[in-house]
Amino acid sequence: MTKKAQDRVEVFEQALKASEEKKYVLRLYVAGVTPKSTQSIMNIKKICEEHLKGRYELEVIDIYQQPVLARGEQIIAAPTLVKKLPLPLRKFIGTMADTDRILVGLDLKPRDADPKGKP
Repeated sequence: MTKKAQDRVEVFEQALKASEEKKYVLRLYVAGVTPKSTQSIMNIKKICEEHLKGRYELEVIDIYQQPVLARGEQIIAAPTLVKKLPLPLRKFIGTMADTDRILVGLDLKPRDADPKGKP
């Protein structure tokens, strides 16, 4: 491993350790009770329980029932996951089936890790 790659891994590990104390505030916007909505809810709950157990708050919002909330967040597609905290705010569109992409976006996995988890 190069010195630069090793430095990035060390910085990420320090950030990960600090994030272990942070609470994640997530909102999942869905469009009714559809197969995609159901799948996205199951997928994000699984990710949260495996990687954020006891450190997350997940709110599921049906845009048909609460359109004002969706408009306020500028939700243009559903399902959409919004990571409110910790900053920076991030949005993910889809069924949340790509666990690696979600973990990277939530800063729970380094961007340059290979699929086996090695940097």
